[in-house]
Amino acid sequence: MDNSPERTGRGADVGDSPAKTALVAGGGISGLLAARDLSMAGYAVTVLEASDTWGGCVGSHVVAGLTLDSGAESFATRSSAVADLAAELGLAEKIVAPRPGGAWVQLPDGPRELPKTGVLGIPANPWDPEVRRSLGFLGSLRASLDKYLPASLGTSADVTSVSSLVRARMGRRVLDRLVAPVVGGVHSADPGLLDVDMVAPGLRAGLRLHGSLAAAVAAQRRGPVTPPPAEAPPSAAPSPPAAPSIAKAGSAVAGLEGGMHILISALLGVLRDRGVTLLHGCRADAVARTAAGWRVTAGHETYDAGLLVVALDGPAAVGLLAEALPGLAGKSPEGGPDVRLVTLVVDVPELDRRPRGTGILVAPQTRGIEAKALTHATGKWDWLAAAAGPGTHVLRLSYGRVDGSPSGTGGPSTDNELLAASLRDASALLDVPVESEDVIGWDVVRWQGALPFAAVGHKARVADVRRTCTQAGSLSVVGGWVAGNGLAAVVDDTRDQIRRLLN
Repeated sequence: MDNSPERTGRGADVGDSPAKTALVAGGGISGLLAARDLSMAGYAVTVLEASDTWGGCVGSHVVAGLTLDSGAESFATRSSAVADLAAELGLAEKIVAPRPGGAWVQLPDGPRELPKTGVLGIPANPWDPEVRRSLGFLGSLRASLDKYLPASLGTSADVTSVSSLVRARMGRRVLDRLVAPVVGGVHSADPGLLDVDMVAPGLRAGLRLHGSLAAAVAAQRRGPVTPPPAEAPPSAAPSPPAAPSIAKAGSAVAGLEGGMHILISALLGVLRDRGVTLLHGCRADAVARTAAGWRVTAGHETYDAGLLVVALDGPAAVGLLAEALPGLAGKSPEGGPDVRLVTLVVDVPELDRRPRGTGILVAPQTRGIEAKALTHATGKWDWLAAAAGPGTHVLRLSYGRVDGSPSGTGGPSTDNELLAASLRDASALLDVPVESEDVIGWDVVRWQGALPFAAVGHKARVADVRRTCTQAGSLSVVGGWVAGNGLAAVVDDTRDQIRRLLN
């Protein structure tokens, strides 16, 4: 990815009419997407990015000669948002499903196959063979009582944690053996701390509609609902080819051949072609209202525009806007957990048999394993297996979990500690020895507070922040901390916010 400093065209700081100029603070996926949709609507756009790279959590790195995703490596297909965007960018043919086989879960009493028809680990059918093997007969029996409980149980309160909902509807065994490993692997947090409406939007509404949690999960698994065409963003380009419906083929996630980072390369290509000004190494330090809109100070430079989009993490976004919008005082969200992602490229032919399918999630109560999840990337994506070649495998292990205790974010921290832990954990989780001499290349990527910590009460705080920004006018706040975790949520929310801003 080309991340050299560039000024690709007329930006919002060079004398354009303020009514048709826009500034975007933040060059992650939400910021770049916001810039694209604003540009397509006829605005002269400038994007300010503090770091030296574009894409945020959708990035890339080169390990042992392979260009790999350094962050997100798939997207949920329960929404068509990412597939639609990929199609608009000419990447429809690059959308691929993971190899069949699914993931596993490491429980204290050994590994089990993870149910293939679930949301956050919540099963659509408690009697599926994989579910029963994890829960046992009594656990599946308790979970099946869900369909006889009133739909109001778990849906009547304004805010409910993931654990409260699952425990009330399906019991403790589903929570401990299925949901906690999935939530820990995806959100790096204990399910008791997370607002279910933030991490699984629409699930409680589906429960009310369909009468049980299992039925609501099954409905979400059936795939996205096609949005009305009138809601499409303005575009001068012809309609792209329809994206393939992977969700209806049974997979809950999909990826892009070549890696999710090619989405960022495609977005940058569009922005350059449209003359958007892209400035990296340019941190937005202050924001002020002007008669014509907004002024952003970055170092010794100032940038004026009629519209402002703030696409930063939660604490940074609120901190940047607080002086201009006193109503945001005290509304800064908690930071997300610090996640360490270790990527190993190893020469271990025994892994050709994919002993744990696409990867394995670790139940928090499992002793002796520090990783919260392992993705067998070459076992998950055919295109990557072909690029790596027989016997060469890419493993990604993640560390860092918030569990409500002072030690919740502990574990290995230095690069050498993480390498040693990842070799131990990979060997234990895959049941195949992975030694230091097998390592062809490795890297550590740190995401400090990057994942939104969607704690109970966070949704209300986000609503307050957005209400204040809406009242200010010509301002929008986007990103994972307001949209929820996952590319699908971020893309869908960003496009919705830009439509609102333009209207």
